Amino acid sequence: MSENSKIGTYNFVAEPFHVDFNGRLTMGVLGNHLLNCAGFHSADRGFGIATLNEENYTWVLSRLAIELDEMPYQYEDFQVQTWVENVYRLFTDRNFAIINKDGKKIGYARSVWAMINLNTRKPIDLLAMHEGAIVDYICDESCPIEKPSRIKVANTDPSDKLTAKYSDIDVNGHVNSIRYIEHILDLFPIDFYKTKRIRRFEMAYVAESYYGDELSFFCDEVNENEYHVEVKKNGNEVVCRSKVIFV
Repeated sequence: MSENSKIGTYNFVAEPFHVDFNGRLTMGVLGNHLLNCAGFHSADRGFGIATLNEENYTWVLSRLAIELDEMPYQYEDFQVQTWVENVYRLFTDRNFAIINKDGKKIGYARSVWAMINLNTRKPIDLLAMHEGAIVDYICDESCPIEKPSRIKVANTDPSDKLTAKYSDIDVNGHVNSIRYIEHILDLFPIDFYKTKRIRRFEMAYVAESYYGDELSFFCDEVNENEYHVEVKKNGNEVVCRSKVIFV
């Protein structure tokens, strides 16, 4: 199998309802596109959600890091490429490239995934699935950004609180991974987005939260234009952590 055949390429348009007041694609929508491409790519190779659900398994996102030089503008065509970088027993590394209308790579992303049993919520041995066929799709394609880092938050005074509601909940019955991204970016005033853009965004998912859970957001400014955020549910349990770097 050639290296090019291991890479999935998917076409998108920055629709008006997918951009912010600057006319640029939002991070939440880009994140959703990345997850969709991961799903398309996996399904084409026999590891899609629909197939896994028949065996009572599913994929869960553990970590995500996105680094961008720019975002697609309203009505612009762009592409997302994705490929599998590594497969371990319990995790797999999947990378992405974001390509603008002129064919230039304007950003990259790295992600870490686990496959879990839907009943036990425990991870599955990927190397034992389908006789280890997933390793056939490992691709030696460059992804020149740092891997997701460890994020620590010291602040104990919440910047915001909200209750998980209908629009937060996905088909799995818990708060959608993209909704955390949107809620975290809402912590920053709109003036930030008038004068800055997001250079790097990271998410580390720790636990699930559900309808009615109270989510508290704790934020540290660790360097100029660099913020670490921790989200806890119902007062004490960490559900995710994030790093946002503006430029």
